[in-house]
Order: sequence, then structure tokens, then C-alpha cells
Amino acid sequence: MRNLLMTLVAAVILLSACEKDISVNLQQQEQSLVVEGKFETNRYPQVVLTRSLDYFSRIDAAALLASFVHKAVVTVSDSVRTMTLEEKIVEIPGLGPVFAYVPDTTKTTTVFKGKPGGRYTLKITADNKSYEAVTTIPLPDFHLDTIWWRRTRQGDDTLKARLWARITDAAAPGNYARYFTRTNSGPFLAGLNSTLDDQVVNGTTFEIPVDAGVDKSKRPDPETNGFFNRGDTVTLKFCNVDKATYTFWRALDFAYNSTGNPFASPTKIIGNVPGAIGYWGGYAVTYKTVIIRK
Repeated sequence: MRNLLMTLVAAVILLSACEKDISVNLQQQEQSLVVEGKFETNRYPQVVLTRSLDYFSRIDAAALLASFVHKAVVTVSDSVRTMTLEEKIVEIPGLGPVFAYVPDTTKTTTVFKGKPGGRYTLKITADNKSYEAVTTIPLPDFHLDTIWWRRTRQGDDTLKARLWARITDAAAPGNYARYFTRTNSGPFLAGLNSTLDDQVVNGTTFEIPVDAGVDKSKRPDPETNGFFNRGDTVTLKFCNVDKATYTFWRALDFAYNSTGNPFASPTKIIGNVPGAIGYWGGYAVTYKTVIIRK
């Protein structure tokens, strides 16, 4: 025992004597185009373009404002028609005013809204580079049948409620979904785990709990996360998406939930815009609303 103790002491002294300050010269990465584009059923497309920021960059309002990409050429085509998107200041619920590329809806002969089963090509020219991506708005093969709530006790709080949904999946495999919730008149927010596939539930009708969406710019409260309050009016926005959109958001959810976990596996975010970061995604949207009684 004494020999073991002396060995440990010697090891500590040796390691202490070998301490050395190490400075790592991190190379600056070339800025990349960041694309966040969506096309929902019965709505016009919306594309936000920014430039990536270095990992150790100071992020403040000025840096975010400077990251927007202006004067890009952006078009969306359904293989028959092509519409050009124009840069405008758009109010995004929960985020505020941002620069986004949207169609001029006064040009009624050239603009069009998303439809289930549609296939849409996005083309971008920015900073003398061209990018192209394709998405689909799937048919609603994940069918949202109904939603309801159940009373729950969270600690000493008896005023919390859990949202539930019943979903019917089509017989053909390979269906994917993403969801958002809105509480009262607030913005639609995605859940911490906002995606769903039919690997286990293919061809069945099933019931699942639906967590309340969260504002990911704020630190979630583990005591209340996922629950609604009695008296809330809750709207579920349930979206059928294609595999590429599902894969992007599933990886991003995993990365967000793993932040600070030293044992989590590294996550690679796979977008569907070659040469850029981000995604171009189609959403087949269904809304259902429930009032949680007090």
C-alpha cells in the first residue's frame, strides 16, 4: 500500500513539473452561405440568406445584421413556372424583422403557393456563386387525426397539462414529420425533439405525447419544459416533410440537446443545399387547436 501511495505522489509531482501552456492557432474558415428556406402548403416561399460566423465570433445585434446577404438572385420553380423572390423586411413571429426573399404577390400571374405533392427547385446566385436545391411538399401520409390534453402533476404544480395526438400512418413506409406548437397568441415554436418518422409505427394508428415548443434562444426550465398551463389555448402545427428536411432538423435537434454533454457524439448537420449550409424544405401543414380547461 505504501509503495502504491508513493507511486501516485511521484506521478502527480512529475505531471505538475511537465505543465506547459499550449496556445492553439485556430485558422479562420472561409465564410459560407447559410440558407434557411421553406415552402408550406397554401403559402408563398420564404428564403433567408446569411453568411456564417466564426465559432469564436462575438455575436451581437450588429454582427447578426451584418450577416444578411443582400442583392442575391433567388428563384423558385415548379418545373412549369418560375417566380423570382425579392428582398424585403419580413416580420417572423418570435424572431422579429429580418431580411428575407419572398415573391411579389401583386404579380398574380407569376407567383404560386405550395401544394401537396409538389416538387420545387430553389436557385440562388450570391457573391458570384450559384447554388441549387430541390425539395418536395409530401402528401399528408402522416395524418393528424385529433389532439387532446391530460391533466398532469409536475412537482407541486397541479395546473400543468400534457398535449396528446392521435396519428394514422399510411401503409407505404418512408414518412416523416416535424411539429410546432403555439400557446395562446404566441409564435409557433418547434419542440426540443421536433421530428418523427414511421420506422416503428408504419401503417398503424398511434397516440403520442407532444411536448410544448420552446424558444431556443432561452435556457429551458427542466421543471416546466414540455407542459402547458391550464387555461391555455394550444395550436399544433403538424407538418409532413421529406427525408432531407427531416434529416436536417433531426440532427439539429440532437446537436442542440447535446450542448454541454461531454459524452455526446459529435453531430454532423447535413443540409440539402450543395456548397452552402442549411436547408430548403417543403411542409405539408395541418393545424389543430384545443382549449385546456382551467
